[in-house]
Formats: sequence, structure tokens, C-alpha cells
Amino acid sequence: MKRIIAISDIHGEIHKFERLLEALEFNPDHDQLILLGDYVDRGPDSKAVIEKVMRLRDQGAILLKGNHEDMMEKAFQNESNIKHWLRNGGLETLRSYEYTIPSAQLEEAVSAFIPLKKNEAVTKHLDFIQTLDHYYETDDYIFVHGGVDPTTPVSETDPHLLMWIREEFHYGYKGEKPVVFGHTPTHAFHDSVDVFFGKNNIIGIDGGCVYGGQLNALELPTRQTYHIK
Repeated sequence: MKRIIAISDIHGEIHKFERLLEALEFNPDHDQLILLGDYVDRGPDSKAVIEKVMRLRDQGAILLKGNHEDMMEKAFQNESNIKHWLRNGGLETLRSYEYTIPSAQLEEAVSAFIPLKKNEAVTKHLDFIQTLDHYYETDDYIFVHGGVDPTTPVSETDPHLLMWIREEFHYGYKGEKPVVFGHTPTHAFHDSVDVFFGKNNIIGIDGGCVYGGQLNALELPTRQTYHIK
């Protein structure tokens, strides 16, 4: 049986991501890598992370969509969504795609980017983002970016909720199948950035690496954890 490795919320931290894969001695021939989203925003090189995960998917990795990919996609679709994205780390993502940032002031930057035009690399990567799934389920686990609706089968849940849900899932989930998720840094659950194993079968793996925490990896079925600061 392949070792399952779950990682989430890379947020442009390409060097930490590559170091973590090295620490794991990741081998796509023997390991099933599952990435839970939020590849972009806030960190230094979102473009490089997207390019890396695209190559990993070609090698068999399973890639899910996070709320930050959702924001990026919507910002390029409708100018009314640009400010929300830029306020949440989109400026750093645009820099990684070699956009010229006109000012340190958010309001001026927003005005300068209306409408937000795609360059060649962005076009390619947005096409890729549109193909990402919102959850992955095995016989033993559910993998998702934000969480699941405690009252609705995951297969019937609005994809937007799977990317964005927080407290309703954190405190309301009572399912028998463990849910592995990112989105909410684990220090929100315990006084640590380590992987959080909740008593109600939720497993949070977002170590808040882009906020000075750490990038976590969860190995299954052993539940061994790894991290890079």
C-alpha cells in the first residue's frame, strides 16, 4: 500500500515546500501525495509553487482547490473581486508573475489593475486551477481544503463551502470518517502550529507557514507528522 502524504497551505513558499518533500524522501512511485490547496498568495513565489504542483500532478499527485485559488480565479473574472483578492495576498502573487505594482497603497493598486489582464503564465495557470477538485475521499479518509458540512454528504456539498467553511465544521462534525483539512492554522485549535488531531475526527494540518509558523505534512495511515519552519 502506498504511503499517503497530505500537505496544505503552501502559500507561495516554494523553498519550504521543496525542503519538506526532501525531508519526506518523497517518491511518486511509492507515495500518494495529496495537496489540499492554497498554493498562492502572501508568500514570495506563488508562480513557482503552481508550476511545481502541476509537475507533481503529472506524476500522480492529487491536487485540491483552496479558497485562495478561488479568489485569484474570480479576480480575473470580475473586477468587483479584485480588491478582496489583493487584500488577501494577491499583490504578492501578481509580483511573482512579474506584474508591476504601481504603489504600496492598496487603493491605488486596485485602481491600476482594473480590469485585471492576464499574461501568458497567468492564463496557463488559471486554466489549470479550473481543473482542480474540491475534495478527495478514500475508504478511510476525506481530504478537503476548508472542511465539510456536518449535515450534508460531501459529494452533495456546495464547492464554495468546502473551500471556505470554518467553525461550523470544526465544532459540528461528528462523522466516523476522519477529515484531513487545511485553511485554518492549527494554532486556532491548540497552542501549537503542529498538526491538530481533534477528538471529533478532524485533522488540521495548516501550520501557518506563511505567517512564521511551519509547513506540515501528515503521513497516513501511520499519522506520523513532518514539518519545515
